[in-house]
Amino acid sequence: MDFAFPEKVEQLRARLLAFFDEHIYPNEQVHRQQMAEAKDRWQPVPIVEALKPKAREAGLWNLFLPESEHGAGLTNLEYAPLAEIMGRVGWSSEVFNCSAPDTGNMETIERYGTSEHKERWLKPLLEGEIRSCFAMTEPDVASSDATNIQTRILRDGDHYVINGRKWWSSGALDPRCAVFIVMGKTAPDSPDRHRQQSMILVPRDTPGLTIVRHLPVFGFDDAPHGHAELRFENMRVPASNILLGEGRGFEIAQGRLGPGRIHHCMRAIGMAERALEKTCRRALERRPFGKPLAEQGVMRERIANARIMIDQCRLLTLHAAWRMDTVGNKVARKDIAAIKVAAANMACQVVDIAIQAHGGGGVTSDFGLAEMCRYARTLRIVDGPDEVHRDQLARMELSQYKPPRTEAQAAE
Repeated sequence: MDFAFPEKVEQLRARLLAFFDEHIYPNEQVHRQQMAEAKDRWQPVPIVEALKPKAREAGLWNLFLPESEHGAGLTNLEYAPLAEIMGRVGWSSEVFNCSAPDTGNMETIERYGTSEHKERWLKPLLEGEIRSCFAMTEPDVASSDATNIQTRILRDGDHYVINGRKWWSSGALDPRCAVFIVMGKTAPDSPDRHRQQSMILVPRDTPGLTIVRHLPVFGFDDAPHGHAELRFENMRVPASNILLGEGRGFEIAQGRLGPGRIHHCMRAIGMAERALEKTCRRALERRPFGKPLAEQGVMRERIANARIMIDQCRLLTLHAAWRMDTVGNKVARKDIAAIKVAAANMACQVVDIAIQAHGGGGVTSDFGLAEMCRYARTLRIVDGPDEVHRDQLARMELSQYKPPRTEAQAAE
């Protein structure tokens, strides 16, 4: 692996950093104030909308699509350092049309959708004219095992009929959300548990969709994006809306979540860098017991540990991105599992150090650390909980040492 980024990536990094200095950091307080004063928190935030044309003019739009004619033509490895920068400010990704779940949904439609799907949904998503939702997790089953999902997608002539419940459906509450990608079972009796599921595109205005409630995260509403519980009741969707074909849902999910995990991890690293920066500044200016906090041995140890953890995760994540680019997501799944666990836990620890350094101020919204803490902790669950990834990682590690099966064992 070459640790040097190509010139085009260095140029994009420089432009992105300059954009942050000129437009993002100076408007953090503006964003906070607009959200606090909004009469309807579910409407787009004015400062974010105002910055989108500037991002497009700067050539910083749709950077995420790997090796795509619609994006910057970047690989997973090349996009990774840009995702890290965006992670420094939680709301900034949307400014560049690089925020979840739209990124994963656009990748899914581009990779698995028909020309009609791309014209109707991908094109306006790429233009930032609409937003989208990914509906996979369910409240009634252990969704850490995606084969458990119970939502039914049954063929009825030229349509599919959808019935079921979903929750933690990110983006559903955004008034710009126009399409859902829904995962459900089309063949619940198939002997292959990984061929029972399918994914289908569902227009938001389809009769039978009910937004049951908004789900806060540690008291934060995540407006205007939000997370919702949904109910699908006898929804009729054209059969042509199925993605890739019946029984391919699990395959699509694995293809979708691989790049998304890289994005999450790199944004977490960017967030941790910002938390460490805040810790260092705070440690240098605060003087408990007659000397700067930075001269307290325990604080120095914590800062050193934070630097080590962040750099370890960055190198591990970049290596996973390189593996995805060179050998494919399936072969690199061990690397992807490792970074998903490492980055989320690292972010939790580094943000906790920052909160402790800020004392009472750390748990308020004044320094942005409470928001970081909420995001870091949820990362240990989203896109598969730590336990699932650790189990998968251990199984793959153990498989290297199992003796080959004999002919008699294979015949049993």
